[in-house]
Amino acid sequence: MKKFNIVILCAAFTLLTGNALAQQDSQKRGNTPPPEAIKACEGKSEGDTVSFETRRGDTLEGTCKKIEEQLVAVPANGGRQGPKKD
Repeated sequence: MKKFNIVILCAAFTLLTGNALAQQDSQKRGNTPPPEAIKACEGKSEGDTVSFETRRGDTLEGTCKKIEEQLVAVPANGGRQGPKKD
């Protein structure tokens, strides 16, 4: 029983440590909005509707929202593309 408790404790520690490291890595990358989303809102106001072209060449429509003191175009669907229609 004592060995079982140690195994459970080690597993829990590993999961918690892995989660903390993943969060740190995410923060290092910055998770900043793409430059296209920032540029689309230049000269606009919060709540304005804009469209912008992604790096892949897709055109997205979004609403300018203030995120961390910066106006950014946020797509209504989070930038996820639906299935392609032929």
